[in-house]
Amino acid sequence: MRLSYRKSVNHIRSLISGIVIMTFSRPFLASVAVLALTLSSGLVRAETIETALARAYASNADLNAQRASVRATDEQVPRAKSGYLPTLSASAQGGKESQTYNGADTNLTPRGFGLTLKQNLFNSDRTANQIGAAEAGVLAARAGLRQSEQTVLLNAATQYMNVVRDEAVVRLRTANIGVLKEQLRQTQDRFQVGEVTRTDVAQVEAQLAAAEAELSNAESSLAVSRAAYGQVIGNEPVDLADADPVSKGLPSSLKDALGAGESSHPQLQAARHAVEVAEATVKYTEAELKPSVDLQGSVSRNWDYKSVNDEITDTKLLGVLSVPLYEAGEVSARVRAAKEVLGQRQLEADSARLAVRSAIAGAWSQFETANARLKSAKAQIAAAEIALNGVREEAKVGQRTTLDVLISSQNLLAAQVNLVSAQHDRVVSSYQVLASVGRLSASGLGLKVASYDPKKHYEASKGRATGTDLSAH
Repeated sequence: MRLSYRKSVNHIRSLISGIVIMTFSRPFLASVAVLALTLSSGLVRAETIETALARAYASNADLNAQRASVRATDEQVPRAKSGYLPTLSASAQGGKESQTYNGADTNLTPRGFGLTLKQNLFNSDRTANQIGAAEAGVLAARAGLRQSEQTVLLNAATQYMNVVRDEAVVRLRTANIGVLKEQLRQTQDRFQVGEVTRTDVAQVEAQLAAAEAELSNAESSLAVSRAAYGQVIGNEPVDLADADPVSKGLPSSLKDALGAGESSHPQLQAARHAVEVAEATVKYTEAELKPSVDLQGSVSRNWDYKSVNDEITDTKLLGVLSVPLYEAGEVSARVRAAKEVLGQRQLEADSARLAVRSAIAGAWSQFETANARLKSAKAQIAAAEIALNGVREEAKVGQRTTLDVLISSQNLLAAQVNLVSAQHDRVVSSYQVLASVGRLSASGLGLKVASYDPKKHYEASKGRATGTDLSAH
């Protein structure tokens, strides 16, 4: 069933025509026509929830910041791979030197240059484990990005529906005040001719004052919702259309939802990859306590090195074996710390699994409750309409008072507001279910927006060994 506030407008019209029990005057009928036209014109809307979500996906600052964080994490892979590559450095020097030997002075101008090359041949798989940790870190960052995407899209859908709901409530409250003002005018006229008492007038005045206070609260809530909408989606809400509960990708049962969450929820995937990072970190830290072999080559050329006009060329190629014997406990402490972090990550993965299952169960329960509440709200409106019609007819023959009519009409208004809230909750809870199982994404929703692919930057940067300019993304 499509979420729509058109029935709410129709109920307002019913309220307008039924609340006043006496014959309406022409000015009142004219005001009803204007009000109905105004409400109907509010149904012509431009922005849909899909376009709002697409805008949030493309421009939300928090989501773009998370994308930048993933790109920064990508650079850990070429950094780790640098352990397999040689390093080459150059040096040069020059200056003046004065020597005195056996009373003889010698002035030298020592100068020279050199190149040094170093290549690791073996480091007990330290580089391999660093690369493994970096790649697992990239996968964890991507999972975190998917979770951020879910959070932004869910927040955007919630804020969109908050504005739709609050605008509908303001219209309901505004229409109610218009009806009560006309009710007050006609009750005052009847009081002047002795058909009703001062008590009847006071009752309508009290109801009108309460309605104005409720409208003020509704307008305040709408202002807050509009501000939150602008923060999340990036523009002011204008002409928001009705929305359907999301259905694509929605699990058919709680069991299916739990299974989907176990396999695809980004929070769980991020926690599992974090365990892989911690395992690799333990291994490459332990490798610092093991031998390593490097190949070192150098060539240098110097002039006036020891005497005037001498020239020296030095070329070396060495294999260097390094065996740590005692590292003052520093590396050992980092190994122990890495093992504790591994245990922490494993516990966090278990906790994430329980948290996801709990979130799925809660979201599913809210979705079912919202569906049931929507049915109840419709039944409540039907009953309130029957009650109002009955009270109105009884009031015509003197069996009911003005207060009875006011109470019945306000009960119908409360039912209308409850329906608007139930429709809001049904849409939002459907997005919450989709997010709880890890399926809320721009591609999954079919949003008309260019999808951000984190693999493109990774593929462009993983093999880079030079350059400081940023890759296209």
